[in-house]
Amino acid sequence: MNLLKTVFDEARTFTSFLEKPIKPALLHELYNHLKWGPTSANSCPARFVFVTSPAGRDRLLPCISETNRAKVASAPCTAIIAYDSEFFELMPKLYPPADFKTIFKSNPPVALATARRNSALQGAYMMIAARALGLDCGPMSGFDAAALEMEFFADGRYKANFICNLGYGNKASLHLRNPRLDFDETCEIV
Repeated sequence: MNLLKTVFDEARTFTSFLEKPIKPALLHELYNHLKWGPTSANSCPARFVFVTSPAGRDRLLPCISETNRAKVASAPCTAIIAYDSEFFELMPKLYPPADFKTIFKSNPPVALATARRNSALQGAYMMIAARALGLDCGPMSGFDAAALEMEFFADGRYKANFICNLGYGNKASLHLRNPRLDFDETCEIV
C-alpha cells in the first residue's frame, strides 16, 4: 500500500477505539521514528506522556472537556504532547557546533515560540509515524491545560500543547469524511 495514502489520504480522525491495548514496545518504536523529524536547531522541545493505565486515565479524564471525555476514555492510549520550557538546557547535546543554549536562554520570547512551534511539529510527526505503524489517531485540544499541567507536570517546566488519542480505531464510528480546501483556495506559487 502507498505510504502517503496510509498516513494522509485514507487516514481518518477517530473518536472511538477498539478495546485493544498498544504494547509498550510499539510506543518505543513510535518515538524512535518520530524523534528524527526536523526541528529548529535540532531543539527537540516536545515531551510525551503516553497515558495507558487505568490509574493514569483516572488522573487525565477530569482535565478533559466534557465533550471529549468519552473519546479519551475509549482510547487505549492518550498521548500528552507537551513542550519543555527549558529545552535549551539540552542544546549542547542536540546541537554541539553552536551555542544555542545561550541564544535561547537569553531570549525568552524566541525560546517560547521555538518550543511551541517545534513541539507541535513533533506531535504531527508522532501522528504520521503512528499511522505508518498501523495505529489510528484522534488529536484534540479540548482540555484544561492548567489542570493537566498540575496533574502531570507539577514542577511547571513542561507545558501542554495538545493531546492525541492513539489506538485501533473503531471504523463503525466513522461518519462521512469532511471536505478539505483545494490547492487554489489555500496556495500560491510566486
